[in-house]
Amino acid sequence: MKDDKYAPKPDDRSDNVEKLQDMVQDTIENIEESHETMSHLSGQDKEQLKAKNKRREQAIEGMRQEIKDEYDHQQQ
Repeated sequence: MKDDKYAPKPDDRSDNVEKLQDMVQDTIENIEESHETMSHLSGQDKEQLKAKNKRREQAIEGMRQEIKDEYDHQQQ
């Protein structure tokens, strides 16, 4: 008897665009909140937060490209 507990789930990409859009929005909100926090920081803490925001912006670019790819895939 096969154990279905470990069987791979079918690839369901139907809501990937929506999930990615939510992730982009959440990341933008995190950046905006960090700007408020940054006004209370100085020195190394402020620099670390700036670096984190830069990584967040890069992640947003990647997610937006993935949204485009997923949207194109759904249109096929």
